[in-house]
Amino acid sequence: MGSSPMDKGKYIVIEGPIGVGKTSLVNLLAKRFTAKKILEAADENPFLPQFYDDKKRHAFQTQLFFLLSRFRQQQELGQQDLFQQFIVADYLFDRDRIFAYLNLDDNELALYEQIYGLLKTRITVPDVVIYLQASTDVLVERIARRNRAYEKHLSRQYLEELNQAYNYFFFHYSATPLLVINTNVIDFVQNPVDLDDLTNQILHAKRGTEYYTPARSVGRK
Repeated sequence: MGSSPMDKGKYIVIEGPIGVGKTSLVNLLAKRFTAKKILEAADENPFLPQFYDDKKRHAFQTQLFFLLSRFRQQQELGQQDLFQQFIVADYLFDRDRIFAYLNLDDNELALYEQIYGLLKTRITVPDVVIYLQASTDVLVERIARRNRAYEKHLSRQYLEELNQAYNYFFFHYSATPLLVINTNVIDFVQNPVDLDDLTNQILHAKRGTEYYTPARSVGRK
């Protein structure tokens, strides 16, 4: 028998804006491949509820907590045997700057960049990044459905700006193989066929950027 794409280990990162389904896909992949999960501890950020109430006042504390929390997780990852273990995470360390540029003022951003630059060189690079896209209307719907108290103050305008920032970031992203998935037309949570197709695409991702939209899913509501 030939070797599996996972025989030598694989580090996969799932990315996308708030509410797009990152953690759902991580949980599905982790279950399917008995993989180690790395989940962003958003609920552990004590500044997050305050940030959603007053973004300007609490943005820097919120951002710095996330940056250091993600770095700590990444340092733990660096000690794992990446050549033997399948690992799947629901965030890319690099994307932290998306939120920084969106939420911080110039002085805060200058300080943030100094700290980020020191930490970035010590981060493990994933084998492949999956960018989950969705329209802002879909994000609003999904966020409302999961009903997290601290997300109720998220405005549609903020989600639209975040969505645009994500698209800009990944349009220029080239550090790893990148698989872009339009989740408006794929339901990997409820449809096992979609999950099978998506899993196969992830495991055989090639260099550069690929765009994945299943033909049979077009038109699905």
